[in-house]
Amino acid sequence: MSPQVEKITHDEQLRAAYKIREKVFVVEQGVDPLDEYDEHEKESSHFIAYLKGEAVGTARWRVTPKGIKLERFAVLKSARGKGVGQALVDAVLKDIHATPGTAGKTKYLHAQLTAVPLYAKFGFEKVGEVFEECAILHYKMQLAK
Repeated sequence: MSPQVEKITHDEQLRAAYKIREKVFVVEQGVDPLDEYDEHEKESSHFIAYLKGEAVGTARWRVTPKGIKLERFAVLKSARGKGVGQALVDAVLKDIHATPGTAGKTKYLHAQLTAVPLYAKFGFEKVGEVFEECAILHYKMQLAK
């Protein structure tokens, strides 16, 4: 069964997305909850991924002064390797392209080292050197034009 991704439209979905982020980032990776949840929650477009009816992944995107930032991609450990991450990236990119005012803006993200190959499949390329964010190594990646 392939993953299903939906744009979040109600509070129940958003609560499920926050629980996924808490399990992946706060519990598993040790990110401080104050760093995980930020002032950009309300302005972001959020997504949730389901596998066999269970919420297993999430992501969001938002407009920034530098372009469009894709972020907070999280997949529960039990669902990794099952196409959830790919389905999320695909859905987020399709939503961005369907949103008025996004054409021509730089699409970028901060990829944890283990996720670089996933984003590369969609045409993202590393920009600059590796850096640390929340005590985790990342590369800035940008969608090739």
